[in-house]
Amino acid sequence: MNRENKYKIAVWVLSSIIIILGVVIFAVTRPKKIIRPQAVSLKGKIAIVLDDWGYNLNNQPLIEGIKVPLTASVLPALSFSRKAAELLHNHGWEIILHLPMEPQEKYRLEKNTIMVGMDEAGIRGILDKDLESVPHVTGVSNHMGSRATSDARTMQAVFGELKKKHLYFLDSFVSGQSVCSGLARKMGLAFAQRDVFLDNQEETGYIRAQIYKLKLKARAKGSAIGIGHDRKITLEVLKEVIPEMEKEGYKFVLLSELVK
Repeated sequence: MNRENKYKIAVWVLSSIIIILGVVIFAVTRPKKIIRPQAVSLKGKIAIVLDDWGYNLNNQPLIEGIKVPLTASVLPALSFSRKAAELLHNHGWEIILHLPMEPQEKYRLEKNTIMVGMDEAGIRGILDKDLESVPHVTGVSNHMGSRATSDARTMQAVFGELKKKHLYFLDSFVSGQSVCSGLARKMGLAFAQRDVFLDNQEETGYIRAQIYKLKLKARAKGSAIGIGHDRKITLEVLKEVIPEMEKEGYKFVLLSELVK
């Protein structure tokens, strides 16, 4: 092989090496395409209200595992009413007063329950005293109250005081005869109404089924309100299902966001 051919071969080899090195360098240094997870579309907003805080603080540790804002409905003038409201408020929950009101049934009543036969001064006195016992309150819901919420005169007295104090009312909707929605609209009071009760039965499967109903409501209407209670089983189920529901596209909000 003469010198000229050897030179050509050497040039070809060097050229090939340079080309290969260039391809390798480009492949290594080329910006990687970032694959971003597809955004989940919003399916609906959900407010969860948990009633009957104030009897004790037994379930307080369970709220640490719930990473979304919920709303606590606190009974007035109980041994742990103020402490529960403070702790839950500091955890980022919204606080409302769970106002005892007269039911149709003959249940054992809370102290200072608002009764249908009371005059406006008596109703105002109970409401003022109850609000003093629960800090950070933004609204009021009825505890029991199937008879009271069906009586226009009683609810007009309650709503008049709430409007003066710039508080909203959540109708737990324990009676199909409730006058609250129409009266609130007439009086210009900020108002919301419960869609689904979550834990009328203290059983995991039942609570999950009720939460599924709540999801369907939220998807159909754009938002929905579920009411449960300060119960270990309810908090445990919520801790499990809330992350699943967020992945599906449901957003958990404070009750005040759904008040109209």
